[in-house]
Amino acid sequence: MDTMNVVYAVLVLFVMGVVFAILLGIAAKVFAVEVDERIPLVRECLPGANCGGCGFPGCDGLATAIVEGKAPVNGCPVGGAAAAAKIAEVMGVEADSSEPKVAHVHCNGGCNAKDKAVYEGLQDCTAAMRVAGGPKACAFGCMGLGSCVKACAFDAIHVVNGCAVVDPDKCVACGKCAAACPKKLIDMVPKSKKVHVNCMNKDKGAQAMKVCDNACIGCMKCEKTCKFDAIHVSGNVAVIDYDKCKGCKMCAKACPKGAIEPVPTPEEKAKFEAMMKAQAEKAKAAAEAAKAAAEAPKAE
Repeated sequence: MDTMNVVYAVLVLFVMGVVFAILLGIAAKVFAVEVDERIPLVRECLPGANCGGCGFPGCDGLATAIVEGKAPVNGCPVGGAAAAAKIAEVMGVEADSSEPKVAHVHCNGGCNAKDKAVYEGLQDCTAAMRVAGGPKACAFGCMGLGSCVKACAFDAIHVVNGCAVVDPDKCVACGKCAAACPKKLIDMVPKSKKVHVNCMNKDKGAQAMKVCDNACIGCMKCEKTCKFDAIHVSGNVAVIDYDKCKGCKMCAKACPKGAIEPVPTPEEKAKFEAMMKAQAEKAKAAAEAAKAAAEAPKAE
C-alpha cells in the first residue's frame, strides 16, 4: 500500500508539472512583450562601460532609447564616433559628425585662491560646501577635495596644485565629473578648442582679486583684443563663444591675471605688449596726420 501511495504521489506531481508547464507556456505567449530585434544589435555596438554619461541607465537603457528614437545614434560619449557609426548602420541612418567633446574645469585658483578656514572634515566637495560654503574665500572656485576625481571611471581628472585638472586624452565626456561638482565648474567643451576662461568668479574686480590671484577681474581687455567677437564679459567674468573662437590666443595674452588658458609665457607676454604699443603709436600717428590734413585748408 505504501508503494502505491508513493506511485500515486509521483504521478500527481508529474501531471501537475505538465499542466503548470502548459499554462506557463500559454501565459508566456499571451503576455509576451515583443522586443525590437535591433536593441541587442545596438547593445553590441556599445562599449559596455555602463557609466551613465549618456543620461540613461547603462548601455542597455541607451540601446533601448536609441531604437525607440529617444536618444541619438551618437548618444554614447565613451564609444564616440566609432560606436556611432556602427549604431547608425544598424539603424539605417547617417551618423552625426558633430565634434567630440571633453570635460574642462573652469577654475585655475587652487593654491592661488585664498583659504578662509582650515577644513578637516570629510574629503568631499558637497560635504565641505555645507560648512559655511566651503573652505575657500572664493565662493565660485574649486575646493580641490576630489569629488570629481572619485566620480571619474577613466582616470581622466586629478587635483593638481589644489585644483581639478582634466586629461583630455583620457576624458570620454561622460559628464560624471560635471555632475559631481557642487560649484558647477565643469562642463563639456569641443575637444579641438584650446583656449578657455579658467575662472567663474562673478564678483567685481576688486573683490575677486581679494580672494584669488588668478581671478578674472572683468577688465574687458580680452573682449577688446578679440577680432572674432568670440569673448565677452558677462556677469563680471569673461565667457568664450566656442562657435566663434579661432584659437588665436590673443585674449589669453591680453589677460592681465592669467585667467585664460593657455597662459602665455613672459616672453609671449612681452612680445604682445610690444605689438600693442606699436599699434597704438601707429594709430596715434595716423590720427594726428588726419587731423593735420583736415586743418591744412583752414590755414590757407
